Amino acid sequence: MSEPIDQLRAVVAAAPAAPPALAPYLDKVRGCAYKVTDDEVAALLAAGHSEAEIFEQTVAVAVAEGLRRLDAGLAAIG
Repeated sequence: MSEPIDQLRAVVAAAPAAPPALAPYLDKVRGCAYKVTDDEVAALLAAGHSEAEIFEQTVAVAVAEGLRRLDAGLAAIG
């Protein structure tokens, strides 16, 4: 794999574990990020999560899912 992809994998692997309360939101980001609403993010903020925490977890999950899909595609084409 290329160096930038390897760097992405390292960054994602080093990301802190997500708080359990973010699990439903992050599952949605993984499966259908286009359905995430501003209201859902506002609810996370109201529950005490910081913008930085939500952003970092969102990016980590999105990148990890992108890499998973890349790997699946590469495996499919051999």
